Amino acid sequence: MRNRSNTSGAREPQRNAWFLPREHGATAMLLTPMVCAAILCRAWRWSELATLTAAFAALAAKDPAVVLARQRLVWMERHPETAAAAKWFAAWVILLILSGLVLLETWPRRAVIPMGLGVGVFSAVAIAVNIKNRQRSTWFQIASAVALTSSSLATCLSARGAIAPWCWWLWLLMAMQAAAGILVVHARLDARIALRGTGFATDRFRRAAQAAIIALACAAAAAAILARGWIALALLLAATGYGYDLHRQRDPASLQMPLKKVGQQALALSSLFAGLLILGFW
Repeated sequence: MRNRSNTSGAREPQRNAWFLPREHGATAMLLTPMVCAAILCRAWRWSELATLTAAFAALAAKDPAVVLARQRLVWMERHPETAAAAKWFAAWVILLILSGLVLLETWPRRAVIPMGLGVGVFSAVAIAVNIKNRQRSTWFQIASAVALTSSSLATCLSARGAIAPWCWWLWLLMAMQAAAGILVVHARLDARIALRGTGFATDRFRRAAQAAIIALACAAAAAAILARGWIALALLLAATGYGYDLHRQRDPASLQMPLKKVGQQALALSSLFAGLLILGFW
């Protein structure tokens, strides 16, 4: 049943908004693995460009799709941003279809269906979650990290015609690092709530972040045992960086740090992590 007004409280795009990806963290999770895989494949095919445009179009189409879905299912009156959303959604879908046609001609047939289904299912889930205003759900964000970092697999498939064994490990490690970062951010948000006394706060995310950091440390030890020094260093760096962030969350002054700066520091850590992985898999 439709509501008479938008009571979701979610921030909606303005009338003349450009429907480009606004979540910089998600964009980085999508593009960084692609860059890593492209470098490690040591080969170039034009289909890699189609992979990039398809991935970006699929990510960008989500926001206008959410507006259109809300207009259809939630809002009683027509909202001014709906017309712009329809145009942007059509443009992104056209780009996605054109890119998909290129990939259909260059990818092995056995890879097209699972990749296409994966993108379609995740996009539908993302739209549904946003309509219900559950996009801040930790489990959804972790699932998003797993899905977005799989862009490395698509890039490898475009560059080499098959997914190399090392690329599965690249995907796993980047997903682990991204998930740990998400949990550390949620732990920080919990700590800020506790500091301000504006709501009920628990240590649930802090404990989950600690478990993720331990997993990174264990993976670093395993890589060291297997004589993969650069990979071990990358994992140890991520574990240390996130461990330090958890430690400084005990300091009220650190909790006053703007989230934009926190995000910039997390991006720097992720970039260094990716660089070390490239050296490790080279």
